[in-house]
Amino acid sequence: MSQLTFRNAQEEDVSLILEFIRKLADYEHRLDEVIATEEELKKWIFDKKQAEVIFALEDGKEVGFALFFLSFSTYISNVNLHLEDLFVDPEYRGKGYGKALLKELAKIVEERGYGRFEWTCLSWNKPSIDFYISLGAQQKDWNVFHLNGEELKKLAND
Repeated sequence: MSQLTFRNAQEEDVSLILEFIRKLADYEHRLDEVIATEEELKKWIFDKKQAEVIFALEDGKEVGFALFFLSFSTYISNVNLHLEDLFVDPEYRGKGYGKALLKELAKIVEERGYGRFEWTCLSWNKPSIDFYISLGAQQKDWNVFHLNGEELKKLAND
C-alpha cells in the first residue's frame, strides 16, 4: 500500500517547481505562455517569500504540488489563502491525491487563522469544476481579468 505524505518546498526544489508548472500549463493547453524561470521563482518564492509550495509525495517521490499565496479580503477583514496551481501527475490521479492536497491546504487555512480558501478554475475544465463542487466549494459570480505585457505598459504610462 502506497503512503502519501507532504513536504514544504525548499530552495533546492526550484527546478522541480518549474517542472510541475510546465506540466500544469501543458495540461491546460497553455505551455506557450510559461515564461517563468528558476531564477524568478527562487526570487519570489524563497527570497521575497511571496508564495509557498507544498509537494505531495507517494512513497517519498513527488507526484503533485500546490503553489499558493495570500490575498486580502476587505469584506471579511482577513487574508485568504489563494491557490494558484494544483497538479498531480497523470499516472497518480484517481488515488485521492488532489483531494488530499486540498485538504492539506484547508488545514493550513485553519491552523493559521486565515479567513478563506479560494482558487480559480478554467471554465472549460468541467472535471475539475465538478470535483470542486463535490467538495462543497461554491462558484462565485466573478470574472477574472489579467493585464500584462503591452496592455499593462500602456495603462501604466497613459
